[in-house]
Amino acid sequence: MAGSDDDGTVPLTLRPQPGDYDYDLDRALLSVVTLRARVPEDAFTAHTLGTERGGHAVLIRDDGLFLTIGYLITEADEIWLTTNEGRVVPGHVVGYDQVTGFGLVQALGRPGIPALPLGRSSEAQVGDRIVFAGAGGRAGALAARIVARQEFTGYWEYLLEEALYTAPAHPLWGGGAVINPKGELVGIGSIQLGHDPGDGKVRVLNMSVPIDLLRPILDDMLALGRPNRPPRPWLGVSAAADDGHVVLVGVTRKGPASRAGLRQGDVILAVAQEPVIDLSGFFRAIWGLGDAGVDIPLLVEREGDRFDLVVTSGDRQRFLKAAPLH
Repeated sequence: MAGSDDDGTVPLTLRPQPGDYDYDLDRALLSVVTLRARVPEDAFTAHTLGTERGGHAVLIRDDGLFLTIGYLITEADEIWLTTNEGRVVPGHVVGYDQVTGFGLVQALGRPGIPALPLGRSSEAQVGDRIVFAGAGGRAGALAARIVARQEFTGYWEYLLEEALYTAPAHPLWGGGAVINPKGELVGIGSIQLGHDPGDGKVRVLNMSVPIDLLRPILDDMLALGRPNRPPRPWLGVSAAADDGHVVLVGVTRKGPASRAGLRQGDVILAVAQEPVIDLSGFFRAIWGLGDAGVDIPLLVEREGDRFDLVVTSGDRQRFLKAAPLH
């Protein structure tokens, strides 16, 4: 992507223009704010995600409820929201969902901006023109298109059945808003990644979490801080697929896998005697054995040796610091 202009994060030629849309673009962009989060140094995620995190959040209700991507606010004890006009409002973490990746923040003051209505990501089609909006008005927004709707598997024990992929890629994507042609929110920016559609040419895209995943869990998140469903079994590993093998590229310190003796570089050949050859199959095999706490039998290869090992899975949420009460 081309370099940024001095007055914003997105080059002028890639910014959306009001005349190209059937809704009030500038009003919609007011709903996206800058989010800054501080996390205690002794937090479980401090080493991997840092103690100072920044991105975006989108106002989705007039009562000050913001939606963002969960990794920005996981274990945060301090949240600050800054509008495009420079108004700074403190916030607190309402909750985050490890399955979808969504996070909710409640403003502790009036942000003085309009809420962005929720659309239906199921209606978003490949080829649709969208605006990928970070904070900062038009200077932080990118005119883009949906280029794919397909599965996404993250190395951190994460899987979406159908994520939204958009291009060109926004340089500051975390918590950004994917706005459909009706001026509605249909996705929240998660990561930037390279994608090969099959022609051998890698494009840089943004992957966003579809908004339809929020509706079934929103009430539970507001009431409980997490969805009211049994937690998935979690091992505490980072994994990659390599030539038909699942390889552990990281093992979380003090996590279930570490306590069971798994190491970086271990190759996972099977889960409960069922061979695994890719990340999605690996994670689905684990989750298919039951809820958090279930034993996960693995066939492991290490330095030419093969052996069986059982990991007693955990609930990822129980390893994290709870949000402070306000």
